[in-house]
Amino acid sequence: MPLTGIQTLIIILAVTAGTVITRFLPFILFPETNRPHRFITYLGKTLPAAMMGLLVVYCLKDISPAAAPYGIPEFVAIAVILILHKWKGNTLLSIGSGTVVYMFLVQKVF
Repeated sequence: MPLTGIQTLIIILAVTAGTVITRFLPFILFPETNRPHRFITYLGKTLPAAMMGLLVVYCLKDISPAAAPYGIPEFVAIAVILILHKWKGNTLLSIGSGTVVYMFLVQKVF
């Protein structure tokens, strides 16, 4: 069902209003002149590590130890990431190299 011009305009205005509200609301709720609330500071410290853990669990959820390749590419890539990060301390290098190793193993080896 095609939209009329008025319906299209209403949708564009609603999306624009939603975008503006979500962009400016944090600055209104937490002005720069005030010190951030303890809870916001706590979230800023804990959420990055929690998100990384969540991503690792999500990436490993479909591994089956009963079916080939038994999760070998995933665990080799994780080992590469851990070794490089311990050695160089560069997150971008570690994750990028782990991704390259994983894609190589999945596409060429397994």
